[in-house]
Amino acid sequence: MKLDILAFGVHPDDVDFSCGGTILKHIESGKKVGIIDLTAGELGTRGSGPLRLVEAQKAGEILGVSIRENLGFEDAFFQNDKKHLLEVIKIIRRYQPEIVLANAIRDRHPDHGRAAQLLYDACFYSGLMKIETEMDGTKQEAWRPQAVYHYIQDRDIKPDFLVDITPYFDRKIDAILAFSSQFHNTNKAKDLSQIPEDRKVFEDLIRGRAAQYGREAGFKAAEGFTVERIPGVNSLFDLV
Repeated sequence: MKLDILAFGVHPDDVDFSCGGTILKHIESGKKVGIIDLTAGELGTRGSGPLRLVEAQKAGEILGVSIRENLGFEDAFFQNDKKHLLEVIKIIRRYQPEIVLANAIRDRHPDHGRAAQLLYDACFYSGLMKIETEMDGTKQEAWRPQAVYHYIQDRDIKPDFLVDITPYFDRKIDAILAFSSQFHNTNKAKDLSQIPEDRKVFEDLIRGRAAQYGREAGFKAAEGFTVERIPGVNSLFDLV
């Protein structure tokens, strides 16, 4: 199956939180989109690896993605090395996306920035014919995506461009809330440090970020992305 967009996240909820609206928008326009989670997020304070895998599939169904897979990398201890690069390259060559969405280039969580570099490097190396890979016993052909865009996560990074997600914001929230282990609705727990975040507070933060970005471009809600390679346009009117 060839995909138009392949979104990677190091943890199962990274993509949903940061670019779920953009995914919804492109699927509705007829594009095929998939999500690849690198780890199960098994070291997270809240929930567990197996539970988050189930939640990720539910969120993927809400978004309407064509595929959602998990590469099973070790949370916190994966590296940007030959072993992990080859696994990502195999996935890129399998689905041949035109666009790859990847983790934030830097963030509070060290996994995010490390994954961003791993994914960017893999997209480049995937286009080298002399790097040979096989999947299911079949030799793969080289493939390099046309563009890699990094979504923005916890830290506020100045975006290079913004995507209007106004009509899709509520469905994005639905996908985020599929990760129910990460949220709670009551204040009954004695030790609040050991329970998920308050759902309302987190939703307000997501809504505030979307409104902040949207205001920059005249939208009600937007998601921001950064680029490593400056994109070119054929006309100034492509930017309006």
